[in-house]
Amino acid sequence: MRIDKLLANVGYGSRKEVKSLLKSGAVIVNEQVVKDAKAHVDPEVDHVTVHNEQVVYREFIYLMMNKPQGLISATEDNFQETVIDILEPEDAAMEPFPVGRLDKDTEGLLLITNDGQLAHQLLSPKKHVPKTYFAVINSEVTESDIEEFSKGVTLDDGYHTKPGELKILKSGLTSDIELTIMEGKFHQVKRMFEAVGKRVVYLKRISMGSLALDEGLELGEYRELTDDELGALRTGQQ
Repeated sequence: MRIDKLLANVGYGSRKEVKSLLKSGAVIVNEQVVKDAKAHVDPEVDHVTVHNEQVVYREFIYLMMNKPQGLISATEDNFQETVIDILEPEDAAMEPFPVGRLDKDTEGLLLITNDGQLAHQLLSPKKHVPKTYFAVINSEVTESDIEEFSKGVTLDDGYHTKPGELKILKSGLTSDIELTIMEGKFHQVKRMFEAVGKRVVYLKRISMGSLALDEGLELGEYRELTDDELGALRTGQQ
């Protein structure tokens, strides 16, 4: 790997800033000053320091975010703020991306990583990874809705969804529910309720596979996954 890419990836600044750092003589590889940005190093083998501090390289980053409303689930956008825009520079430097999408007005659990293999495993329709949402509905949700969702409902474009597990937490003029689905169609939760004549007024994802939202995270906050959380995601444990 090029030394400038390594240093940029672990948060020492942009490629331009890293080049200035190299020219200053602050970067030492195996006790030799390296000033050439194109010089290649092996992060697993070579001993790299910047201002006498050892550089610890990580290939992958795994972040759990409690996504707030108003951000779009994308890596970049010319007009709107994205979930990547609120990451610390050293985390954004790892070039992570959101795994799946939450609508702009939807809150809750969002996994952000640069591990494409894990992302594919979680998003592949063949893997049937469950996603659970908490929602507030604008009217009374009933047992008949539970039954309809358990068979799958037909969306506005004619697509018949896979069965969903609907739980009523509070029913009345407005209802609180939890819904677990195995798919991730565009606006799926909202459209499933529209199919039974109801409307979602608040939506929050609370889990994805084995990963549950850390309720200690304020909206807009994020943290790295624990080793246990990452291990469970990789092995597909629920």
